[in-house]
Amino acid sequence: MTTVVLNRRNLLAAGGFVLAAGVSGLLLPARAEGVAPTDSMSGGSNNYRKGAPVVDRIGKGGFWMSGTVRRAGDGAPLAGQRVQIWAHTIEGQEHEPQSHGATLTDKNGVFRLEMPQIIPIFGQPHGHLAYDSGEFKTVFLRPVMRSAKETSLEAHFVLQPV
Repeated sequence: MTTVVLNRRNLLAAGGFVLAAGVSGLLLPARAEGVAPTDSMSGGSNNYRKGAPVVDRIGKGGFWMSGTVRRAGDGAPLAGQRVQIWAHTIEGQEHEPQSHGATLTDKNGVFRLEMPQIIPIFGQPHGHLAYDSGEFKTVFLRPVMRSAKETSLEAHFVLQPV
């Protein structure tokens, strides 16, 4: 058990802490900062194909790409938003048309698309996703998987109006 000794040094230190906390804003009313928009990732737009079709599945499937789309500021889910997905898979390379497809978010801002298993290219298993519908600023994501054995990958968009 820890014993707290009340002496002049401890009281001065505690008083200094309270003063510093008050000066730094902890005693001021809290203010909501909102949900910050997602920044595009470096390399995210590699092999992007404008207008990739909305599909039920890419290839034979077996791997799930999923995530959410929300509005910056209030974080509200965005329904009906188009998300394009592509990757280097067991069925094709990321620059080939059959490796691309798009899906739409549901009423909760959730998307999910089945595609072939992602395999490493340049040593990294990764996917590509893009929001590019025009209502909000375009965002490209390039999430990297921890292991090529994983069978799913998530990515989340927070979009800023144009």
